[in-house]
Amino acid sequence: MTAIQFDTFGLAPFIKEHEYEELKPQLALAQKLLFEKKGAGAAYTDWLNWASNFDPAEEAKILQLAKKVQSESKVLVVIGIGGSYLGGKMALEFMRSPWYNDLAEEDQTKVYFAGNQMSSMALTQLLRVIGDADFSVNVISKSGQTTEAALAFRFFKEELVKRYGQAGAAKRIIATTDAKQGTLRAETEAAGYDNLVVPNDIGGRFSVLTAVGLLPLAVAGIDIKALLAGAAAAETLYSEKKLEENPALQYAASRRILYDKGYTTEILANWEPSLQYFAEWWKQLMGESEGKNQKGIYPTSANYSTDLHSFGQYIQEGRRDLFETVVRLDQVAEDLAIPKLEGNEDGLAYLEGKTLNEVNQTAADGVALAHIDGGVPNMAVRLAKQDEYSLGELIYFFEMSVAISGYLFAINPFNQPGVEAYKTAMFALLGKPGYEDETKRYQDRLNRS
Repeated sequence: MTAIQFDTFGLAPFIKEHEYEELKPQLALAQKLLFEKKGAGAAYTDWLNWASNFDPAEEAKILQLAKKVQSESKVLVVIGIGGSYLGGKMALEFMRSPWYNDLAEEDQTKVYFAGNQMSSMALTQLLRVIGDADFSVNVISKSGQTTEAALAFRFFKEELVKRYGQAGAAKRIIATTDAKQGTLRAETEAAGYDNLVVPNDIGGRFSVLTAVGLLPLAVAGIDIKALLAGAAAAETLYSEKKLEENPALQYAASRRILYDKGYTTEILANWEPSLQYFAEWWKQLMGESEGKNQKGIYPTSANYSTDLHSFGQYIQEGRRDLFETVVRLDQVAEDLAIPKLEGNEDGLAYLEGKTLNEVNQTAADGVALAHIDGGVPNMAVRLAKQDEYSLGELIYFFEMSVAISGYLFAINPFNQPGVEAYKTAMFALLGKPGYEDETKRYQDRLNRS
């Protein structure tokens, strides 16, 4: 049973059926390379079967640590950047709400994310938000030397020591890191932190269904068993089936055909605030996987109907180099009946008798039609329910699609060589040991500017 329906209605004016037929040989090869682990970056494809082979002992450990945090702390601070936090935050907001921490009951543990920027204002304000509440820290870093996360960990570790002493602080830290090496692993062993493992064969942007994402979700009371079950079902649904029966292949194929026609920017749009961070996770997944060798589709996002009032004009009538993929929830967790009034001062009497979700869904239909008429190809990924099982399948859907897409572009979708360029410049200007030659070179450039 699939939780996802892939809707290509909005592609009919832009893609002809024979174009899919012509791409089938390349799709079949990409699928073979991926699932036989013979393509570029194959060493980082353990995510393909991770959910179905998930270690019961690791699952038990995650649930045990989550229970410990819930019993001891009102707040969990998750420290990480990129794939170390985006997946967890995305899934938390998808399953709960962007306002989860504001709505948390007395017996629930709030979950905040830090270490994803270097803003002193943001960190100071988060410490103020936590206030006197008991808190624990989950620091996520494979090496322990990622600048943003390591800096945040210093501040929160200092605060833990102030409150609970050195030994008490150590009992409130959970490190999710490399199994054998790195500075965080060494510190974990020395201090006796509880710890979980970042898998060696899964890249950060594919790691949400590992301990990296699962611990914060379990602390928030999200059913990680159901999440993994949805992804495990997707393995079967998407691994062997051919194009006609495989939504993940259809999505990858549609994107590639559009790209070859000059549609080089993809907007991932949504109609629910709880999907905003899903788009942030998706942007890393797509951008870091595809953006290489001067190739790839530029990923951006839109939150409707809000963004229709800011850049909706551009989408409707700007450069015709963009297309939309809309993630739609057919059934929302909560709905509201539109109130009936005596008069019609606001001009909305025609909506009485409907629910707010009906209006939202109809608006989504109307906007899609307008954008298609304006020359914007449209796809929709529809979810029947907003639950853990559906999210697990949705995650796998996009992960598999971008892997296939990478092979269609003849690139390695699992590395990120360009990320090192900005790090080199940043480390050199900050005076990190070992970057002395680069320091002078970059500083001279800044001085000349």
